[in-house]
Amino acid sequence: MTVETATTKSLNQPVSYHFRVARLLRAHLSAALTAMLMAIPAASFAESEGVGNKDPLESMNRVIFSFNDTADRFVLKPIALGYHYVTPDPVENGIGRMFDNVGEIVNVVNDVLQGKFGQAGNDTGRFLVNSTIGLAGFFDVADSFGLEKNEGEDFGQTMGRWGVGDGAYLVLPILGPSNLRDAPGRIVDSFLNPISDIDHVPTRNQIYGAGVLSTRAQLLEAEKLISGDKYSFIRDAYTQRREYLVNDGEVEDDFGGDDDYY
Repeated sequence: MTVETATTKSLNQPVSYHFRVARLLRAHLSAALTAMLMAIPAASFAESEGVGNKDPLESMNRVIFSFNDTADRFVLKPIALGYHYVTPDPVENGIGRMFDNVGEIVNVVNDVLQGKFGQAGNDTGRFLVNSTIGLAGFFDVADSFGLEKNEGEDFGQTMGRWGVGDGAYLVLPILGPSNLRDAPGRIVDSFLNPISDIDHVPTRNQIYGAGVLSTRAQLLEAEKLISGDKYSFIRDAYTQRREYLVNDGEVEDDFGGDDDYY
């Protein structure tokens, strides 16, 4: 059977067939991630100094990174560019805000787990106001009410606040940069996301896909800042950003005191 024939035959299958295939691939990916995490020595969770020591899995990470980058270059990025081109900026921004609004649920739970009760109240208010007056979050009405959007909380940050070290840097297939603390945290956050409660699998997958597309479109401008070795740039940016978020912006710099820096 030629590739063309096989492709035509696949496209002629009912939609439910493709969703069954997608669910099967998702199950295999989850199993592969679990096996990969279990195969990594527990010692990798230990705190260490220096970027080099934070990336003992670099050889494996670069292979996965190359796969992700290729998939992005030939599949996801072209779709995101098309979406960005045909979608008016107000609509594109509104869709992005809708997914951010759903994420407020994850924020609230992790706010409470970290003892940030004031922030939990703020984020709860944002979700209620934007879900109603803001038309499911398409408009950020809550901000005009003084309920400001924070930088977000997730279970990886929660574990960091509890004293769990970030461990080795880890690149996940499809999902991208992470570490040995944040990767399991993603699983917890996925259960908190209300989209996961949608029983109709095709609808749930379409919403997930739209969320990925919206996020990728938002990163089109940011990726222009990448310079030098792409792998190292993204690794360092991710590591520094996570440190910043876990410590709520209170991070040490390499320039000494503030007076010396300025």
